[in-house]
Amino acid sequence: MVKEKITEWITNGKVKPGDKIYSENELVKMFGVSRHTIRQAIGDLVHEGWLYREQGAGTFVAHRQTKTNSPAPVQSTKNIGVITTYISDYIFPSIIKGIESYLTNQGYSLTFACTDNDIEKEKQCLQTMLNRNIDGLIVEPTKSSTFNPNMHYYLELEQNKIPYLMINQFYAQLSPPHLIVDDELGGFIATEHLIKLGHKKIIGLFKSDDLQGINRMKGFIQAYKEYGIPFFPDMVVNYSTENQISYPLEKLQELFSSTDRPTAIVCYNDQLAIQTINFLRSLQLSIPEDVSIIGYDDSFLTEASEVKLTSVSHPKMEMGMEAAKWIVDAVEKKNTVPPSVVYKPKLVLRHSTGPCPVNE
Repeated sequence: MVKEKITEWITNGKVKPGDKIYSENELVKMFGVSRHTIRQAIGDLVHEGWLYREQGAGTFVAHRQTKTNSPAPVQSTKNIGVITTYISDYIFPSIIKGIESYLTNQGYSLTFACTDNDIEKEKQCLQTMLNRNIDGLIVEPTKSSTFNPNMHYYLELEQNKIPYLMINQFYAQLSPPHLIVDDELGGFIATEHLIKLGHKKIIGLFKSDDLQGINRMKGFIQAYKEYGIPFFPDMVVNYSTENQISYPLEKLQELFSSTDRPTAIVCYNDQLAIQTINFLRSLQLSIPEDVSIIGYDDSFLTEASEVKLTSVSHPKMEMGMEAAKWIVDAVEKKNTVPPSVVYKPKLVLRHSTGPCPVNE
């Protein structure tokens, strides 16, 4: 989207040859994407001859006659679109690397976009993909637990016989082909592990506008039921994309101000688990001696803290490669739709979980 918009500025004359374009900081604010995404887009446009850099001065619009190659054409064949909620952090680079490594070996070009888990941005991404005449689409749904107003774009893909695959979750209204993790099982095995360590005051922190969070919460509650652990108020804390930074920690502050505080926490993902570890340390609590913590996704963050994080696995690279293989098969064998896949997660034990404190 960034590349398309900048080339539109150039072709429409909004910026002219020799003009300096916006700085990285300005472009980050303008498009609402990461600095990494802006740098990648600018780098591509420099390589394609739309822009040029001057050391210490900035980036400028190239004079068309100085370009050795014509502008990169929009490919009408062998072009796969990839839309994720995020691109530049957490588990997404591993997923994208898996997709890219397979597709490029098969001679396919890729068009990347990210929604930042925002419905309006998803609409823009889908419009861009349709305008690019993609041959297939790999997409991670945006806010998958709520109704999505962009359904008609997916129906348009179907009408145009353009195969698409959803990863990590899918829109139930469409029942599309998908590659997902059994998140309910993941939430269950995380909670079961803590119960077997003797914990009864376990809280779960779950994102509620994505189905991953809803299903992980279902597994969490199911473990409580199966093991006959008494329920208690605030044992489940739900948050959304918009308040994911502040609300969980505010709720933890409230819960740990009580004398009857939790002894274990199941987190929606590893990012939240690391934030939780830092919060508990600020209270002079030790992990796992005072509180046990489990993350989800088995990301690089599990090794980033002094306390190595127990986490539920996610087949990041494998999912990316399988998604790429699936879309190539769907494009090249138009009458055959490959099956969906549900990955079974495992609990990867490290040092953030331990027996329940004796004085519970």
